[in-house]
Amino acid sequence: MTQEEMVIDVLEKIRPYIQRDGGDVEFVSLQDGIVTVRMLGACADCMSINDTLKDGIEALVLDEVPGIVEVRLESTSMYF
Repeated sequence: MTQEEMVIDVLEKIRPYIQRDGGDVEFVSLQDGIVTVRMLGACADCMSINDTLKDGIEALVLDEVPGIVEVRLESTSMYF
């Protein structure tokens, strides 16, 4: 199993818990040990998004996937 597949597997394990609160998490990319995810639904506007990301998602991914150093949110910049 590749590192990317391992990350996706961990995300699939925790998705039901995030979905229970009306949100979702989606894998975007993996580069140089940094996982980028997209938060959807209720999570996208939640004030606890950093707690969910760092204390939940990142903690599990770092614990279960060797070589991962960080989990980041996808940057969404808007151009006007």
